[in-house]
Amino acid sequence: MRKYVIAGNWKMNMTPSEAKAFITELAPCVAGKDGCDIVLCVPYVDIYVAAEAAKGTNIHIGAENVHYEAKGAYTGEVSTAMLKEVGAEYVIIGHSERRQYFGETDTTVNLRTKAALAAGLKAIVCLGEVKEERLAGITDEVVAMQTKLDLAGISAEDLKNVIIAYEPVWAIGTGLTATPEQADETCGVIRKTIAALYGEKAAEEIIIQYGGSMNDKNAKELLGKENVDGGLIGGASLKVDAFTTIVDAAN
Repeated sequence: MRKYVIAGNWKMNMTPSEAKAFITELAPCVAGKDGCDIVLCVPYVDIYVAAEAAKGTNIHIGAENVHYEAKGAYTGEVSTAMLKEVGAEYVIIGHSERRQYFGETDTTVNLRTKAALAAGLKAIVCLGEVKEERLAGITDEVVAMQTKLDLAGISAEDLKNVIIAYEPVWAIGTGLTATPEQADETCGVIRKTIAALYGEKAAEEIIIQYGGSMNDKNAKELLGKENVDGGLIGGASLKVDAFTTIVDAAN
């Protein structure tokens, strides 16, 4: 049986001191709630402080991006070794905002995913359709293609450390949310694609999150769907009460 993963994506929010205070407040609220894995993916500058604050709790810390090269002349980028040394266990790759604003492609997502897995990080790989693709009725084709491209060359063994986050781009930061039925259907398409690539067992085991404006009000219904195994949470992950409510829904 798949275990829910509730992962917060703080985006460009929270200073190190704010991160420490937030985790200190959150930890007792989610203590003992082991029906899901709890992850906070935080800005680079917060990772060390967040990991220290989370020690001894059931909260895991991740990063919001990583470069695919081990080192070199890549000003402003961060390597897998850097992330691991400061305490990151997870990393988000290919978030729609990275694709939209910073030129990420399925090729670079694939490279970053391979680098993360080689380093022993768990990769949260994001994919999803834009509004025009949804309206054109090609959502299934788009997410199937992204799944194939983003996971190209990744072994079945490495796939065990991959989480896929389905995030309809039209629902990121807009307040719009896919209906539970839409979320379940599209996560199911991703799962069928995984089955075709890796077999039914791998498809049944892989965790597929929903990542389009899940919050404390809609989480229970979304998480109740067969193919939705958790959430990649944006704005609601910056509020202790709201995030705790989502964790409770998963439990």
